[in-house]
Amino acid sequence: MRTLLITGPGGSGRSTIAAATAQAAAGTGTRTLLLGADRGDTLGAALGVVTGAAPVEAAENLTAWRPDATESFRADLTAFQDRASTALELLGAARLDAEEVTPLPGAEELALLRALRDAALSEAYDLLVVDLPPTPHALALLALPEELRRYLRRLLPAERQAARALRPVLGRLAGVPMPSEWLYDTAGRWDVELAAVEAVLADRHTSVRLVAEPGPAGADAVREAGLALALRGLRPDVLVANRVLPESVEDTWLAGLNAQQRKTLDEWQGTYDVRHVPHLGHDPRGTDDLTALAVPGVNAAGSTVEWPVTDRLAEDGVLVWSIALPGAIRDELDLVRRGDELVVTVGRFRRIVPLPSALRRCTVAGAALREGELRIRFAPDPDLWPQGR
Repeated sequence: MRTLLITGPGGSGRSTIAAATAQAAAGTGTRTLLLGADRGDTLGAALGVVTGAAPVEAAENLTAWRPDATESFRADLTAFQDRASTALELLGAARLDAEEVTPLPGAEELALLRALRDAALSEAYDLLVVDLPPTPHALALLALPEELRRYLRRLLPAERQAARALRPVLGRLAGVPMPSEWLYDTAGRWDVELAAVEAVLADRHTSVRLVAEPGPAGADAVREAGLALALRGLRPDVLVANRVLPESVEDTWLAGLNAQQRKTLDEWQGTYDVRHVPHLGHDPRGTDDLTALAVPGVNAAGSTVEWPVTDRLAEDGVLVWSIALPGAIRDELDLVRRGDELVVTVGRFRRIVPLPSALRRCTVAGAALREGELRIRFAPDPDLWPQGR
């Protein structure tokens, strides 16, 4: 199954483009699921059907679904209270009834990721089109599985689970209660679920697509989104330039807007595979309007970008780790080595990545940013590097 993740700045028309893309794929006989995250029914407005918590058939070979974050959050909290009932009773805590639970910030993102995982594992579809939130929230959502798994590994290391038989003894010796087995079991289950989501996002059959309206604001948003995606090892397969005016416009006011669009389109052309979607003169509604948009099809290639390690030990005595960061500015770039991890900060975006195994036995010897590529040099640590290498 292929997965296409679509995002863009707020107001760019990304939901309409997602609906049009799913409809076009379904029209070729591809079993397609259109998955949305908006609280409002923007997908339903574009498709001409009502979408909600239960999947609905929007057209032949096309199913639309907006997961209910409230129900998902209630179910998770109820299950957690059941497992932690003993600890809650010791603390004198009162249980929360399902009816009084409202979703906390982030519940929508978790519900969408869970739905994404379930849809990918169901094997009921050939294509999954995901209407992600606006770009800033979408970038945080794409980072969520990796970050949560890292937190779990730090707070409840897997190696501690091996001492289950010794936990009561250790608790008496330390004088404090040790984590219960249910806590480790819960953490283990969460780790498996998050790993499944992470696998879908990193799969070679998963692509990321940007949607933006050409202009100064759209150009700034695309530049920022491209850099943030690069930090996650991703590159958009296509940049959809939405609501593009005809090249010849007689109206004076529209002529100025058209010139602005053409300038931005020229700038994008050298960096992205840009596809134009015309302005219909009104908000697209229904299958006829979605067909008139003539959106690009789904590419076979994924969006994952490799970060290779080059062996230059013979020539320069170093290993070079290359990280593509197009659009990065040297003054906004920061690197910190923390044990077997590297903290990479580019502007307001940050990612903590594990070092490849060979580089863990090395020390950082320097770094340089050239032509949109960060090259980090690692020198072998004599105390850790295999003898004779």
